[in-house]
Amino acid sequence: MDNIILIGMPGCGKSSAGVLLAKSLEKDFVDTDLLIQKCEGCSLQETIDEKGVAYFRDVEEGVLLAFAGEDYVVATGGSAVYSHKAMEHFREQGDTIVYIKSPVDEIISRLSNIKTRGVTLAPGQTIEDLYDERVPLYEKEADVVVDTAGLSLEDAVTKIAGSL
Repeated sequence: MDNIILIGMPGCGKSSAGVLLAKSLEKDFVDTDLLIQKCEGCSLQETIDEKGVAYFRDVEEGVLLAFAGEDYVVATGGSAVYSHKAMEHFREQGDTIVYIKSPVDEIISRLSNIKTRGVTLAPGQTIEDLYDERVPLYEKEADVVVDTAGLSLEDAVTKIAGSL
């Protein structure tokens, strides 16, 4: 198996679970949000605030399309799923796209830093609205869906690894 691409809502555990999953599967780990920050020279939130959501998504798509590593666990940003082109790129590389599914109430409880985290919320949009908008996209793009509702981080990683 080549790369394992993790998709899902902000706060679902892509980065935290991704590090542990990479260790357990003896793969490298990369977080594409960090690649975007390096590319832009500032935080995700600064990019969104200063240049807008459309610009951010273009940069994100470019970073996703440029990724060509092998044998990685890749934690993508929550909005990566808006780029069907990027999801196809991963599939063409032979990667497996895993949707880490968490209930909206768990997502909300984990997002204490929503104003600074770099979440692409439209004015007036709530996390519930964003969840309702994105879930169908995550489900459509995923090769594997892993429901982690109520699981500890370790149990979630075990479940994800078992699903592969």
